[in-house]
Amino acid sequence: MVAEHRAIGRLLQRREVENTGAYLERLSDRSVARSMRQLNRRDLVEVFDLLAPVRREEVFRLVQDSVRIELLKGLPTERSETLFASLDPDDRAWICHRVPDSLSETLLAALDRGARELTLLLMQYGPRSTGRVMSPHVLAVRAAQSVDTALELVRSQGEQVETVYMLPVVGDAGVVLGVVSLRRLMVSDPRTAVGDLMTAPAVVMRTDQDQEDAALSFRDARLIAAPVVDADGRLAGVLTVDDAMRILEEANAEDAARGSGSARLRRSYPATSVLDLVRSRVGWLLVLIVAATLTVNVLDYFEETLAQVVVLALFVPLLIGTGGNVGAQSATTVVRAMAVGDVGPGDFVRVLLREVGTGLLLGLILAAVGFFPATFFADRSIAIVVCLSLIAICVLASGVGSTTPMIARRIGIDPAVVSAPFISTIVDATGLVVYFLVARAVLGLG
Repeated sequence: MVAEHRAIGRLLQRREVENTGAYLERLSDRSVARSMRQLNRRDLVEVFDLLAPVRREEVFRLVQDSVRIELLKGLPTERSETLFASLDPDDRAWICHRVPDSLSETLLAALDRGARELTLLLMQYGPRSTGRVMSPHVLAVRAAQSVDTALELVRSQGEQVETVYMLPVVGDAGVVLGVVSLRRLMVSDPRTAVGDLMTAPAVVMRTDQDQEDAALSFRDARLIAAPVVDADGRLAGVLTVDDAMRILEEANAEDAARGSGSARLRRSYPATSVLDLVRSRVGWLLVLIVAATLTVNVLDYFEETLAQVVVLALFVPLLIGTGGNVGAQSATTVVRAMAVGDVGPGDFVRVLLREVGTGLLLGLILAAVGFFPATFFADRSIAIVVCLSLIAICVLASGVGSTTPMIARRIGIDPAVVSAPFISTIVDATGLVVYFLVARAVLGLG
């Protein structure tokens, strides 16, 4: 993909339009779609225009979601409207939530009545709900129908729905009773009732369910599709594997970015401008600078202690660096465990005890390793201060790093927002307090 992107980029820079078009013709639709994620908006539009008209809709279907949005913004209105109309309702609803309102209104107005109503139906659900990302194009069969009748229904309507590999089985009121696979229907006696073949759904999603929770359940059950029901248990749509994976991909990218103290990039790195890179990072850096003033205040408060034993300053970078790293490791581990469902609100005490124990062992190991080097740079009493401080700071950092994300979730804040750099800054300040208090106690300072 990188080689293809670079080749396209070189051809565009040389303005070799004919050669670029010829090169694109040799690539498959999927290769073109992968390469386009690396291009800026101007080059995206140019490459898309060079594609043969019969390929454009398929490439548009295959490109990354962020690339779709850039194309819809950059192409002439009439072409954007045509491409938008070619998407499934759930994809249209996803895009409308992420483009300016003026563009969303223009694209929706150009849809035919039926397509617009389906898209608006999905947009009525919350932005983070499963209802927003489900497909309303779902084929259901009834429990009383025969296998032969169900297969005839698949043949006649299969092209119009999202998937036929998993078929919800519904009762007279549209309530989901179970599911049956297409494979099971095809290998069964045509006269058998569908109700005799159906099984309980491995997972049933709700329209108001958080889409990340739904996607995790979907992944854990290893499904290719799952029914989505309303509050009364009536079939509302279907969640498919591609939508579930897109949800998880977005969530993982967002968590990774926040964990490093930045915002998630909307495009691939090569396609992101320097200005956008700055925007994704500067907000958190400003917050962290403010938080870092705590460390300055601590050093100012203990200025007299430092003046009495200047050698203590030698070990400040070591201690705050270690504390920040331990806290970041703990926070990252817990956030990840929460994201995959291994840790819940009821595990607060268990997680705290595990991480405090981990911090204690880490502190003991680091203190044992660092005692003799500290004695070499200072004296035995200073080495004892450093080692005791290491143990205490590791315990403190592990405790803070593990509990902060859980507290954040309990009060309704995304745990990933409480990023590792932020926790590191807090641990730096509290770790210094521990260090100087230990120094005062061991060395008998005033």
